Amino acid sequence: MTKVIHVHLIFEKQDYYFGSISAVFDTISEAQIGIKKSTLLHAGLTDGGSTITKRAIIKQSHLRRSIRS
Repeated sequence: MTKVIHVHLIFEKQDYYFGSISAVFDTISEAQIGIKKSTLLHAGLTDGGSTITKRAIIKQSHLRRSIRS
């Protein structure tokens, strides 16, 4: 399964989806998200887990795909 990082920016009311935490910070600044990259990397996001800041909700999940026969 493919890991997906979902970032919801609270004040901008926008949702973004990324394949890694590093990709998040290529698009969104630390000021916009309200957490530093190193802090988020060490937060220990797990499947279904989330981290909430004053500016964003960051969740990790897996992309589910159809099984082809």
